[in-house]
Amino acid sequence: MKDQDEHKILEKLEKHISPILPSTIRKVFFKLPVDKLEKVEEIRLRRRKPLMIVEGRSDYMITQDGAITDNPNSAYIVTDEDAAKTFQLISQSSVYALEDEIKNGFITLKGGHRVGIVGKVVLEDGKIKTIKHISGFNIRIAREVLGAADEALPFVIDERGEFLNTMIISPPKAGKTTLLRDLIRQLSSGNSPLCSRGFKIGVVDERSEIACCYEGVPQNDVGIRTDVLDSCPKARGIMILLRSMSPDIIATDEIGRPEDVEAVEEALNAGVKLLTTAHGKDLEDAAKRPTIRKLIENNCFERFLILGFSKGVGTLEKVVDGKHFQIIFERRDKGGSF
Repeated sequence: MKDQDEHKILEKLEKHISPILPSTIRKVFFKLPVDKLEKVEEIRLRRRKPLMIVEGRSDYMITQDGAITDNPNSAYIVTDEDAAKTFQLISQSSVYALEDEIKNGFITLKGGHRVGIVGKVVLEDGKIKTIKHISGFNIRIAREVLGAADEALPFVIDERGEFLNTMIISPPKAGKTTLLRDLIRQLSSGNSPLCSRGFKIGVVDERSEIACCYEGVPQNDVGIRTDVLDSCPKARGIMILLRSMSPDIIATDEIGRPEDVEAVEEALNAGVKLLTTAHGKDLEDAAKRPTIRKLIENNCFERFLILGFSKGVGTLEKVVDGKHFQIIFERRDKGGSF
């Protein structure tokens, strides 16, 4: 199984990532050992800075020979030519075609991979027109974790097989989007004894991180009954889905603005269920934000799933009932006993 997984990762890197790397960077990157390549989450290119990869909460500099080093003087230094060639390859020499994506600071690639871009922001009438003099890239490798929601699913389905309004809370990089995506997939496809009928799900993917659409088509598996509004502001997207797609559940990532809360309340009043996420190390931390506190105090959510790192990224640490705020599951040790 491990050999098969390694083969899939290498195939993905060769198929989708290799074509956007200049030959100089490509040669260095693919000299990394296979066990390192299969764990790479991000490739960081910064002009005149060391080439780096990110794995979990750690990052590593790479030498010309593909070795890991902690000495910046030994690392491969990304040149201006490397940066220019990378942007040319990503844009396929047609910056105009990607103008809207560049304004948002990232470009989505086939396969669901995403490239973040930084440089000089050009404003027009107070709005971002484009980004030029590109100085850095964050190539994020799309990694679906099918089955990531297996442990959480029983807590968000009631005895009648109905979905419970759910908020996933976690600190940064703790796996909330991964869990959200797999919950959407399982709830939509309905291939579980807990939700065998499947739910119609509308996804507002404001940052293109959930479905990772490429030319309108989700590159991640988000289920067979899922409709996606890509790159759409959450509040506006929720209202569009309510009016046009008759969803059973609306899912979105990282609510928090006042207009998001208004849209969430509108959806709940219309009888639509909500699945969303929020930043925070626990429920109390999330509630420090006035908008989130309002939703919590109004009992808008029936379940809170709290994620952490005790058994690695995406560990389900605690489940809280949203009506009485009782803890119905808490991980007490690394074995995950109740």
